[in-house]
Amino acid sequence: MPDHSTLLNTGPVVWLLLVALLGVAASVGRTVLGIPIRQILLAGTRALGQLAVVAVVISQLGRSGWLAAVFLLLMLAVASWTAAHRIGDTAVWRAALPIAAGVLPVVGLMLVTGVLPLQPLALAAVVGQLIGGSMTATNLAGRRLSQELQARSGEVEAGLALGLRGRAARSLVARPVAAEALLPALDQTRTVGTVTLPGAFVGLVLGGASPLDAGLIQLVVLVSLLAAEAIAVSVTAHLAEGGVLGRVTTPE
Repeated sequence: MPDHSTLLNTGPVVWLLLVALLGVAASVGRTVLGIPIRQILLAGTRALGQLAVVAVVISQLGRSGWLAAVFLLLMLAVASWTAAHRIGDTAVWRAALPIAAGVLPVVGLMLVTGVLPLQPLALAAVVGQLIGGSMTATNLAGRRLSQELQARSGEVEAGLALGLRGRAARSLVARPVAAEALLPALDQTRTVGTVTLPGAFVGLVLGGASPLDAGLIQLVVLVSLLAAEAIAVSVTAHLAEGGVLGRVTTPE
């Protein structure tokens, strides 16, 4: 009999499925996209190890607020390192600025209104999602901005020749490009329920929550992610326009 206590059936066959899917991802990524097989396989094995460790940590979070705080700081550090690595030529602390700028005000507002309870498990779940979303937005915006500012350095230099300061000249290129990084979050929010059924929503319904409550909670999560990512993208654009994020080839 299948186990209906989880969304997907688990058992020995799930390991075979994981190996097969990871093999497909590695093969297609290598032959079509030129991504090294090692990079994809390493991502899969790291995910397995990290989830195993996190499962143990989460089981202890409810007992210690300090442990939850350390866990969230670790999340922020890893997210910042990942963003800095993806953007290139960027200090980790600079990549941390847009991520933290997106997360902190949203979490603060949720705590002040009482929507987010001051409980370790709730904080880890919600803040972790916000950190992840802000990291993705920072990655997309930072990489795109760095590439565009390099490729279109002539336009920036033309703006400088016309008397614009460095930030103003770079903003002519950066501002329209930065907005593209928010499109995934916008599309996710616009199509929820019609294209995708989020795991949290389905899990709440399966767990016995009313569809209305489950939908409201999922809406809060989506809108909070949208707000956090909008701030993260804006701060990333501000840093890129100031010449302190990614490669800058034009003078002030």
